[in-house]
Amino acid sequence: MDRIEEIIALMTTRGGQWYGREAITLEQHSLQSARLAELEGAPPALVAAALLHDIGHLLAKADTGEGQARDDRHEAIAAGYLARVFGPGVAEPIRLHVDAKRYLSATEPGYRAALSPASVRSLGLQGGALAPGEADAFRAQPHAADAIRLRRWDDHAKDPTVKTGSAHDYLPLLRSLARRG
Repeated sequence: MDRIEEIIALMTTRGGQWYGREAITLEQHSLQSARLAELEGAPPALVAAALLHDIGHLLAKADTGEGQARDDRHEAIAAGYLARVFGPGVAEPIRLHVDAKRYLSATEPGYRAALSPASVRSLGLQGGALAPGEADAFRAQPHAADAIRLRRWDDHAKDPTVKTGSAHDYLPLLRSLARRG
């Protein structure tokens, strides 16, 4: 099994667990995020980032459910795992997507109030809104704008009534983005 097949297998075998305290599975959330990216006309690397942004939850532990009492740093786990396969165009927006939530909470009026209760809870575990200097430093990073786009898809990809395809549908996209050698 190559790394791309391993990623798809991880999503399809372990992605059926509930996505924290949301009313959907992690796989549904990932597929909805990728679909939102596609609908917005995002470039292929950013669609892949949307699909794979929470794979770190699956790599970090077996349960992403109710008992989470600490931040699992899933963004860093996912970025480290995926950087070797796809490079920074996919990995860096993923690495920054939690800080993008913290940035938007600090800089966009009404953002925090629009988050789901589970996302507000995880925001607290992740350090809360960024301080002004931290927000400036975040925004100056090369992939910050892509991370903000990813964050918005992430925030809206929590609808249990939305029908999605399968992670296997993204196999050609992921293969086309994989680094060779």
